[in-house]
Amino acid sequence: MKVIPTAIPDVLIIEPKIFGDDRGFFFESFNARAFKEATGIQPDFVQDNHSKSARNVLRGLHYQIKRSQGKLVRVVLGEVFDVVVDIRKSSSTFGQWVGEKLTAENKKQLWIPVGFAHGFVTLSDYAEFLYKTTEYYAPECERCIRWDDPALGIQWPLAGEPRVSDKDRTAFSFAEAEYFS
Repeated sequence: MKVIPTAIPDVLIIEPKIFGDDRGFFFESFNARAFKEATGIQPDFVQDNHSKSARNVLRGLHYQIKRSQGKLVRVVLGEVFDVVVDIRKSSSTFGQWVGEKLTAENKKQLWIPVGFAHGFVTLSDYAEFLYKTTEYYAPECERCIRWDDPALGIQWPLAGEPRVSDKDRTAFSFAEAEYFS
């Protein structure tokens, strides 16, 4: 696997080694030993999630306070623009964001450590999104920051008005959000 740092050093792009020929392809989507050797991180994943979204569906920016989740995310059908925002007050990159196009074709994954808000917008007709988490989903700990908060200045590649949930539409601004220390 190849590990590519982003503008926020703790957020990593993971490119798996693909073995392909005219029959198709094979790759290890996760190998704990190889991940630790390549990143120095040994996550203990406890839950896998799978979502399907139509074009221009925007989900986020989500995170959990207290029962915080590290995430390893990837797309298995279609393409998304994935966004991560640093919400660790003590971080030199607090309030900054990085975005990466994740597609079924490029097979890139994104490692999102604890202390970040996460969201994505679907760029294809449909996208299926998989993510491993280091903590169980806890609705009482879930928080959401507005995807379009001007303080963050996220450059979403939108084709018109995005389709968002009521929860995402009424999320807190970045200034009102709960942060990590």
